[in-house]
Amino acid sequence: MTTMSSPASPVEPSPEPAAADSAADSAVDDALAFVEEAAGNEDPPAPIKGVRRLLGWIIPANLGIFLIWGAVPGILLPAQISLLFGEADKVANLTLVATIGAFCSMLAQPIAGQISDRTRSRFGRRAPWIFIGALAGGLSLVGLAFADSLVGVVIAWSLVQITYNIAQGPLSAIMPDRVPLKRRGTFAALSGIGLMVGALGGQIVGSLFFNSITAGYVTFAAFSLVILTLFLVFNPDHSSKELEPEPFRFADFLRTFWVNPVKHPDFFWAFTGRLLLYTGYFAVTGFQLYLLTDYFGVEKPETIIPMLGLISLVGILSATIVSGPLSDKVGRRKPFVFISSVVTGLALVVPWVWPDLTAWMVFTFVSGLGFGMFQAVDTALMSEVLPSAKSFAKDLGVVNIAATLPQTLAPGVAGAIVLSFGYAALFPVGIVLSVLGAFAVWPIKAVK
Repeated sequence: MTTMSSPASPVEPSPEPAAADSAADSAVDDALAFVEEAAGNEDPPAPIKGVRRLLGWIIPANLGIFLIWGAVPGILLPAQISLLFGEADKVANLTLVATIGAFCSMLAQPIAGQISDRTRSRFGRRAPWIFIGALAGGLSLVGLAFADSLVGVVIAWSLVQITYNIAQGPLSAIMPDRVPLKRRGTFAALSGIGLMVGALGGQIVGSLFFNSITAGYVTFAAFSLVILTLFLVFNPDHSSKELEPEPFRFADFLRTFWVNPVKHPDFFWAFTGRLLLYTGYFAVTGFQLYLLTDYFGVEKPETIIPMLGLISLVGILSATIVSGPLSDKVGRRKPFVFISSVVTGLALVVPWVWPDLTAWMVFTFVSGLGFGMFQAVDTALMSEVLPSAKSFAKDLGVVNIAATLPQTLAPGVAGAIVLSFGYAALFPVGIVLSVLGAFAVWPIKAVK
């Protein structure tokens, strides 16, 4: 017997796709409104793939860049200069190369930041420049590997500094762009882990290439490109195509490196504190290889540097892991930054009064504690004193002048100190500058 079925009722289209589109449109609108109206002390729209994924990926992303900053200027570049030009003039040659390269870095990051702030693309404002910087940086490292004259080394190293800062500037803007205020201490801690593990791990890995400099440069170039590309793939940003293009004014471009300290005093004091600490720190640690050989009498520094890197890494990770989340929990930044600057400065007393390799190891651990705390909390503090979301990357580029300017000035100033007074004179200079940097954070009012 055949039964007749009732006519099928028409199937109504699911509202879910429309709802998803509406949510996506709303997210884009929120992102656009944030860029147009917000400052650094306001919560940004939620990232497309969530904050948790971003927290996980910022470690390898920073690792991809800071392995290079740890390996090349501290290990491979001094070794290359000694190999190409001999021992007699190595301090003068390294000072020249490092100073010019750091000056290029200082200029590159704010300019790259301003360009990324103005970029309009379906991939957002930051992604195109992170990829371009990683690709061009890799090519520049390969060029450095084959440089065989002082002029060639200067040009190649300057290009490395410029190109990787084209990537690093926009990458540093990820936190104010996408991370809520209550998670910034944690994000800064994880970012600091990637930064410091990269810088110190770069020393360790770089020492493995001490006798294979070309292979080291190529390895770091390839690793950085792969890691940063994966970061962009797994952490897409909101489109910036609908943002109103900012008109280009040459006067605005000339003001790239300027944030008015009268209008934005908190920004000024945060910048000054970082500038002083970094200058004191890099005036000493920038000469680590030569301190080991010429001051502490180490015959084979490449065998000691990996151990020093691990000692420092223990101190940095211990402080970073605790201080970043703890500053989120207590809702305070300034005490952590103050303590970290004082600890870093006082650590320099040990090798000054006790010129021995063991003393340098003690300094390495204690300064790791201080610098780890500083990196974890100061980065979050800086993100909260930025004037406008329209210029996050540019302003962070200006902030990072406080990190790159010491690398510009320190080699020349420290080199002159060493040539005039010897290596021991570096330590009191570093102590005074670091402690002054600690006191610079107290006038900041927008952050506790």
